[in-house]
Amino acid sequence: MRLSLDQIAHWVSGTLHVPRKDSHAQVATGYSIDSRTLKPGDLFFAVRGEHFDGHDFVVTALERGACSAVVAKSKVLELPETARQHTLLIVDEPLIALQTLAAAVRRHWGKRVIGITGSAGKTTTKEAVATVLAAQFQVLKSQGNLNNGFGLPLQLLRLEPEDEAAVIEMGMSNAGEIAALAHIAVPNWGVVTNVGNAHAENFHDAIAGVARAKYELIASLPADGVAFLNCDDSYVSQFGRDFHGKTIYFGKGPCADLRADFIEELGVQGLHMRVHAGEQQADVQLRLLGQHNVANALAAIAVGLEAGIPLESCAAALATLEPGDKRGQTLVLHEATVINDCYNSNPEALKAMIQTLMSMPGERHILVAGEMLELGREAEALHRSCGEAAAAAGVDIVLGVRGNSAYIVEGAKQAGVEAMFVETPEQAGAWLRRNLRERDVVLLKASRGVRLEHALDELRK
Repeated sequence: MRLSLDQIAHWVSGTLHVPRKDSHAQVATGYSIDSRTLKPGDLFFAVRGEHFDGHDFVVTALERGACSAVVAKSKVLELPETARQHTLLIVDEPLIALQTLAAAVRRHWGKRVIGITGSAGKTTTKEAVATVLAAQFQVLKSQGNLNNGFGLPLQLLRLEPEDEAAVIEMGMSNAGEIAALAHIAVPNWGVVTNVGNAHAENFHDAIAGVARAKYELIASLPADGVAFLNCDDSYVSQFGRDFHGKTIYFGKGPCADLRADFIEELGVQGLHMRVHAGEQQADVQLRLLGQHNVANALAAIAVGLEAGIPLESCAAALATLEPGDKRGQTLVLHEATVINDCYNSNPEALKAMIQTLMSMPGERHILVAGEMLELGREAEALHRSCGEAAAAAGVDIVLGVRGNSAYIVEGAKQAGVEAMFVETPEQAGAWLRRNLRERDVVLLKASRGVRLEHALDELRK
């Protein structure tokens, strides 16, 4: 949203330092916290993180065309003279100013915000919800997975008066983070996909703590809000008990208001299912891989129906949705099928994608599984269980990559499956290059920190 620096200063309770050559009437046409991607006219926030300080890049941002920089009062005198020759917005803390401005813009805009969270599938669900709503409305959606205290405010600052709805992803690593994000975004509706072991190491009671942190989204909703809950998840299905607004359940079981059956995996073509909403039903074709995407699609349809979009229109919109980058993309390399699902991983998601791997026809089914991070004291057992699940599903070869994936290898070996461990994604790619055969089917999946996509780079050489 375009705003004058005067308006921004008023909303964030900041002070404008304006050299004579500049003007109070300057307008911010965009907002940035990264001088490398900043566009001319952006307002640069010199936010400080664990490993960086945006004040070190104020001069660069101004040289690249920033209309101004938001800087901390305590840092002004440390800035180079060249920076102080430009208009600066001086605040107590730039990150708080960023979040305060985003909250003000959201309230000024005043329309419906749909918040989405879950241990797995948040980004896919966000894309699906936005795709369905776009069949009838102008929709702003979060870009990529910018879902934390830095990224979410930047998404809200992209709101324009003509936008009719906003679909915002909300992530968390610790208790209280989603509540803080909800204070900024003020969601009217909330979607929770699932609760899993992701980030469990940050909670003393593991998955129960993760569940309470995810519930913070539902707790933030207004009395006239709507909660969309996956009733197939044992934790999420309980989130409606204390919520006084409207609750809509989706899933495969009898608990669901919106239910899917006749689910069929179609290999690289994706999924087919039938969706029932009261007396209505529709066939839905998805280009997304894996039965875990059934819940993501149902969430999107549930939101669409509540927004007044006909069921058939919801189904037609979902048929156009493509897999996101590194999220179940299928490639053909060396006459083999490779499923690139390297974006992230946790035990529940890995086990679901193993089933998808086995649904695809091929000579051999190979699992390349990288370490899953932030699982806490249960990491060894959870990794081992994934190796056992791979063996039970019929995987032919398991290749573990880095760290705790050694326990995936152990679990698979003990169940009689050929399995080996390598230290790096590059070594995994080299192994694939040497050993891959025509008509093999390969799944690559790991936590983001493993960078397992580098195995694909090596395989392509």
